[in-house]
Amino acid sequence: MQVSVEATTSIERRLTVTVPAEQIDSAVDKKVNETAKTIRIDGFRPGKVPTKVVKKRYGASIRQDVLGDVIQSSYFEALQQESIKPAGMPNIEPKEDAGEGEFSYTAVVEVYPEITLSDASGISVERLTSSVEDDDVDTMIENLLSQQTQWTEVLRAAADGDQINIDFEGYLDGEAFDGGAAQGHDLVLGSNSMIPGFEEGIQGMEAGQDKDITVTFPADYNAAELAGKEATFTIKANTVSEATKPELNDEFFARFNPKEEGEAGFRAEINSNMSRELNQALKSKLKNGLLNAYLELNEFAVPSALVQEELGRLKQQALQQFGGGNENLDPSILPDEMFQDQADKRVKIGLLAAEIIQTNEFKADEDKVKALVEEMAQGYQDPQEFIDYYMNNEEQRSQLEGVVLEDQVVEHLLAAATITDVAVDYKTAVEPEGKDVSGDDEEASEEA
Repeated sequence: MQVSVEATTSIERRLTVTVPAEQIDSAVDKKVNETAKTIRIDGFRPGKVPTKVVKKRYGASIRQDVLGDVIQSSYFEALQQESIKPAGMPNIEPKEDAGEGEFSYTAVVEVYPEITLSDASGISVERLTSSVEDDDVDTMIENLLSQQTQWTEVLRAAADGDQINIDFEGYLDGEAFDGGAAQGHDLVLGSNSMIPGFEEGIQGMEAGQDKDITVTFPADYNAAELAGKEATFTIKANTVSEATKPELNDEFFARFNPKEEGEAGFRAEINSNMSRELNQALKSKLKNGLLNAYLELNEFAVPSALVQEELGRLKQQALQQFGGGNENLDPSILPDEMFQDQADKRVKIGLLAAEIIQTNEFKADEDKVKALVEEMAQGYQDPQEFIDYYMNNEEQRSQLEGVVLEDQVVEHLLAAATITDVAVDYKTAVEPEGKDVSGDDEEASEEA
């Protein structure tokens, strides 16, 4: 077998593979002999059909089957022979087959990029520092109480803090517009989940009452056709409900399985959980900051096959998160453009981290793996059961080792980088990256 390789780009290879006639003929003869033992042809007893007859009648189709098998086996042999590490499936282009003699084909395949790591001393990032204060715990407890709120219908005018169920439809210049209507919509007055003036216009309405209000969409509203426009909404109030929050008592505390009894034990449990979340958030932001900064110092192409795989994962995750529990949705309904930049960056960072690990010959330290799983287990009711599961499950353990290796990459970059510590409050520290922490962003869920 002869193989020639052409580097068409830095991450693409064109292999031309030529398989000698003797190898093809031998495989065809073997296939003909196997076929002769099983095929049925009138005038011949089963298993006694002459190979000449089989070859004359079925030789062309048998050769095509053989060529398919030869392509598959010779392709992987060629990869090993030329030390090529493919990053995806090849595009096979068979040359015209004369029906006899040698056979040739080309295989175009993407390969992993060769990365020459830049000097990490060029990295400069901010490292956030924070702590959990008593006020933060108070806020968290208030949020937990709000999540357990029960709503009871009342026969009075809706006031701030009430939940009102409404039907509404919006009009621009007397014409209804898309996305401006809803039926049976629950709205908590004072939540600021609607455009300015909408909730204020509803306050004071009672169940069964109809009302028209006029509001103006913000100039920076996410739907350009509505931005800055004045709209009229026809509103019908269906029900008004007031909130009843649970009391801070042993019954409420028990819902969170604190390790100690009473309010002090409950607060300690909340503080512990918040501290764990805070440490994870700070660690994650530092890691992302270091890797993003180092990525800017390293230029390399990425195989489209890897990006496509990552796009598929991101789409699947999005459906799982926002698909409303519908597991039958097809991820292809989501456009690539929604996730393209994120997929590109994730693939690049993954390749960069892998190169750092390989270059520095990092190995997942056993003690660090154990320390990691013990830290993760602290958030569970039975930590030892969690530890045993992860340490004795090969797949889960492999994931832990991957996290430990990532931590080693971070430590490696951290040692070389210029770090500036920046103190922030708890809310800022745990806020997901890329989200507007001001809380003033317009949500797509705002029908109005």
